[in-house]
Amino acid sequence: MAWSDTLNDTRNRLRSLYKTIPEVTRGFGAMSKAVKEGGVLDFKAKEFIALGIAVAIRCEACIALHVEALVKAGATRDELADVLGMTVQMGGGPATMYAGKALECYDELIAAA
Repeated sequence: MAWSDTLNDTRNRLRSLYKTIPEVTRGFGAMSKAVKEGGVLDFKAKEFIALGIAVAIRCEACIALHVEALVKAGATRDELADVLGMTVQMGGGPATMYAGKALECYDELIAAA
């Protein structure tokens, strides 16, 4: 599986959803913007938290979107690995499997950047 394909498929599904329930998705978008721009943590730290949750709940589309955001934010592989280590500690075996997917996604997207 190519992670760039996962990103494209996810964006296509989201566009359809946005057209179907625009009020809900606008509200979610406003909340996302507010949480990413406000507070004391920087954007990258917040994206690391989101990635940890995405791995723990096993959401491949979420992993792709948050790894992409982290690549754009300048996250290093070592930083990503540190977050994945904490996620594995908290999430056990299933998180271990998805942490590997997140690392694979990072490697693919950083190579393409």
